[in-house]
Amino acid sequence: MAVSAHSRAVSQLLLAALCWSLGGLLIKSVDWPPLAVAGGRGIVAAVFLIVVSRPLRFHFSGMQVLGAVSYAACTVTLVTATKMTTAANAILLQYTAPVWIALLGAWFLGERANRADWFTIGAVLAGMALFVADGLRLTSLTGNLIGAASGVCFAIMTLALRHQKDGSPVESIILGNVLAFLIGLPEIIAAPSLPAISWSALLILGTVQLGVSYWLYARAIRHVTALEAVLIPVLEPLLSPVWVLLFIGEKPSALALVGGALVLSAVTLRARQRILDGRRASEGGRHA
Repeated sequence: MAVSAHSRAVSQLLLAALCWSLGGLLIKSVDWPPLAVAGGRGIVAAVFLIVVSRPLRFHFSGMQVLGAVSYAACTVTLVTATKMTTAANAILLQYTAPVWIALLGAWFLGERANRADWFTIGAVLAGMALFVADGLRLTSLTGNLIGAASGVCFAIMTLALRHQKDGSPVESIILGNVLAFLIGLPEIIAAPSLPAISWSALLILGTVQLGVSYWLYARAIRHVTALEAVLIPVLEPLLSPVWVLLFIGEKPSALALVGGALVLSAVTLRARQRILDGRRASEGGRHA
């Protein structure tokens, strides 16, 4: 059953990454400032998660609050970094999160990264660098620092949610979305009215791109390590250009394809090995 739960969790993380990847295409359809979009989709996601998640337990423990604050900070810093530096810089810097989890996981969760984990992290970072190489810029120090902070926030959020694996991490996500809404509220009030197509995009952003994705993520994180919870969804930025290619016709560069293939290979091989290790351990337990 443990092996089955882990395999199901990997599938849930892949589906969450698929939902997240819709963001780049949909955000362009909402004619609001970035923080207004982040706040608008946040409140839609919060309402969606409240409706589909039962029962809810808001006890405001230290770990629940840490998960909420780091979730909101991750969202806000990523939007801000994307505005102040290139999107490529922001994406690459946010996906330094596996390094922070590998360093902090043993202390925070007792989940120590092994040699294969570090090899996977290195391959993923190298692949991401190739993937976004065309858009990388060394300008905007402030934007790059905020992008790096987004990676730290992503790592802390994942560690806090994983720490609640025996409870219900979805409450942290709901609280984080409400907090993101409050942060973006001034810009929402000042923003112009939206046409119907923009409202539709905002609703999809809230329900699917954030709501469904984190509903899946909260369930998956109970059965995978914190490191897996950020390495497997790294497929998300690789999927975004697929939607751009299909709907806009913009083709990725050859270097991006090589980087994407490297990331896909590293993550797939590591996930497969984890599943096989789990099956061998399960079979060994039955024959003992």
